[in-house]
This record gives sequence, C-alpha cells and structure tokens, in this order.
Amino acid sequence: MSEQSEPLYVDCGEHGQRVSAVVCCHLVNASGERVGFIENCSDPNDLQAWCHKCELVFEEEDGMTEKFREFNDMALVCIVCYEASKQYHSAKN
Repeated sequence: MSEQSEPLYVDCGEHGQRVSAVVCCHLVNASGERVGFIENCSDPNDLQAWCHKCELVFEEEDGMTEKFREFNDMALVCIVCYEASKQYHSAKN
C-alpha cells in the first residue's frame, strides 16, 4: 500500500483556493495549440504533467536534469486549470 501525500493549495485568480498541480510552461503558454498532456505521478494529491516536447527532453536527458528543468520551466496551477488543460491538450484535433 503506497502512502499518499497531503494536498497543497494554491489561490487561483479564476477559481479561488484549490488543490495545486504542477505543469510545464508549454501547457500554460500554448496559445491554442494542442501540445499533448503527459501525467507524471499516480498520487492524486501530487498532480504533475508536461507536454510532448518536455517528454522528449526528459527521455533524451534520462531524467530531470538541469537542462530538462530549464526547458520545462514548471508552473503552479489549480486543479480546475489542470483538468481543463488535460482535457484540451489530450484531445485529438
């Protein structure tokens, strides 16, 4: 049985205080382009995701190297924004 972490909260300008999640800057700044959505954690209280380009860099770097972290440039979002991003970027054109 795995131990799950307690959720952290963020004050979202649009949705108020909600459970937080972490996404790459490309998901936040996609400007309408679907960039893919890859979830990176099975713990529902530690939501993390990045785009297809970040996944390629992660694989090339063989993990979370400094180069990957700079490319990914993580952003904190609320769970509502995370789910909306997941739905949009996971959809087929």
